[in-house]
Amino acid sequence: MSNFNRRDFIKIAGATAAVSAVGIPSIAGAASKKVVIVGGGTGGATAAKYIRMADSSIEVTIVEPNKHYYTCYLSNEVLGGGRALDSIKFGYDGLKKHGVKVLHDTVTGIDGAGKKVMTKGGQTLSYDRCIVAPGISFRDNIAGYDEAAQAKMPHAWKAGEQTATLRSQLESMADGGTVLIAPPPNPFRCPPGPYERACQIASYLKKNKPKSKVLIVDAKDKFSKMKLFKQAFERHYAGIIEWVAAKDTGGGVASVDVGAGTVKTGDGNTHKADVYNIIPAQMAGSIAATAGLTDDSGWCPVEHKTFESTMQPGIHVIGDAAIQKPLPKSGYAANSEAKVTAAAVVDLVNGREPGEPSWVNTCYSIVAPEDGISVAMVYNLVDGKVAKVAGSGGLTPMDSSPTERAREVQYAYSWFNNITHDAFGG
Repeated sequence: MSNFNRRDFIKIAGATAAVSAVGIPSIAGAASKKVVIVGGGTGGATAAKYIRMADSSIEVTIVEPNKHYYTCYLSNEVLGGGRALDSIKFGYDGLKKHGVKVLHDTVTGIDGAGKKVMTKGGQTLSYDRCIVAPGISFRDNIAGYDEAAQAKMPHAWKAGEQTATLRSQLESMADGGTVLIAPPPNPFRCPPGPYERACQIASYLKKNKPKSKVLIVDAKDKFSKMKLFKQAFERHYAGIIEWVAAKDTGGGVASVDVGAGTVKTGDGNTHKADVYNIIPAQMAGSIAATAGLTDDSGWCPVEHKTFESTMQPGIHVIGDAAIQKPLPKSGYAANSEAKVTAAAVVDLVNGREPGEPSWVNTCYSIVAPEDGISVAMVYNLVDGKVAKVAGSGGLTPMDSSPTERAREVQYAYSWFNNITHDAFGG
């Protein structure tokens, strides 16, 4: 990583986590307060656990319809054949060990004025503070891409069943076939990263179906870590991966025809492939709009010190759904936001002014079995907004050695083990 010492980064990241985790005085014997958390992904799970760790007198209920959570990060390795789907699957027993109440139900509404959360199962949960971590929903920017189309041309952007579907389609494809990936426009949830995905799929094809191709029909003309990814395309997958910019197709994939097995780009041209990975434009998870937490952008504006909604007082929005730029919409960012927000919520329900926050993020991409790349940054609060800390970031150098690239892969695996234990472990 250039202009950046990894040991210093780890030191800073650890300090950030520690402040969020244990920098709040533990409250014992105080009057019980209630926090309801909507969504049990990385952000929601982390927030629930850290609130209970900071103040065991606070009753924390997390509402999540699914019994298990599949991480988007490292899900691309399932597509590449490097790991099993169960390796990215996590339950909620670890949260229960911390005294978190886990309700497997779907939230249908949030009454901000009455401080109540309503569920499909008929429950009404009162709260002093609510944290909403709803992830993403998809926009209707690709004509014909309805629920039935998703089953045939999976997005696999919510890891789990669709990840398995896409993997199965890759395994069934004949050698010499083409996989078409349609990355979304900005902003979008990442990981899973479309360009890491292209590399992982290409790695599988190179080994098992060497006559096959990966065609990336992008909705953008540039993307994060672009030079590093293009280097990987050339270094590992020359003749296998082709990337086509939005400007060359009229904006990428505009419509799909499941019956014909084709897609049409914005310039009117029709393309046919054997396997499709269609990823639409995105917005905050649907409950955010239902609860009046989104603005015209489809995302949730928040006050950055505490991630409290600017639309609904007493409700905090974290993770992919929040407008948190320059923080990315990543699992690491969601984890960091959750810790800071948990600290703020504990302070607020106990009548204290929240402290000054800081956040951290690293995005790893495994582009080949022994080749990893990453970008990292530390953030603080400047004039009420998230801002990058000057000199704190780093990007894998283009000329890094094979040993350094292999080490990045191991860093990614270590990070995965740590963050999943941090969020879901007991």
